[in-house]
Amino acid sequence: MSALAFAAISVLSGGMLGSQTAVAQNATQSGSNNGVMLDRLVAVVNGDLILESDVDEERRFEEVQPYRTVTESTRAKILERLVDRVLILQQAALEPEDVVSDKDLDAQLATLRKDIPGCKPTFCETDEGWKDFLSRHGFTVEEFRLRWRQRMQLLKFIEVRFRNGIKIKDDEIQEYYEKTMLPEYAKRNVTPPPVETIKRRIEEVLLQQQVSALLQDWLKSLRAQGSVRIMTGEVTP
Repeated sequence: MSALAFAAISVLSGGMLGSQTAVAQNATQSGSNNGVMLDRLVAVVNGDLILESDVDEERRFEEVQPYRTVTESTRAKILERLVDRVLILQQAALEPEDVVSDKDLDAQLATLRKDIPGCKPTFCETDEGWKDFLSRHGFTVEEFRLRWRQRMQLLKFIEVRFRNGIKIKDDEIQEYYEKTMLPEYAKRNVTPPPVETIKRRIEEVLLQQQVSALLQDWLKSLRAQGSVRIMTGEVTP
């Protein structure tokens, strides 16, 4: 996984948000005439709605990720990720669309089907096994394709905005090697490799750190400039 993808994955791990007008009109209702719960509004981000069903979908989508974190996500963390994603989507909508081709999408999904640990028992390399795996997580094949395509588009958007222009200097690589990696190798009683052989790896780590910091600062700025309202009485400026 690239440094950029790793830095952004916590924001982009889910799919599109279901804030259609028809749903929005029913979001705050407690039920229909037959008493069935429709949905519940949980946040408003610059006028775009996040529903309880979006939180549930994000949780299900997270279970499919091959690189998800070990710690269990709380509902609050999931909602925070959804808010961040809406903020990025709103900014991406202001830029020319960078379309993800079907070829690139198919290539990533083919790799994904091999990397997801839970995929092996259902033989996801077969179309039927992949369909069964996604169905058990509440997605159709087309729904999942749509969400993964959006994920790729947003990664490309973040690539252009943050990665371009970042330059990792040789002395930064040397400092990381001496102050971080050498002590770690010493702790394990392992002979460290020459810095030249792992220079690229160190560069990716340092790039990841810078992209993560820039992305988080940008999201804080978007929150401060916009209007984010969580339906618990808490208001973020």
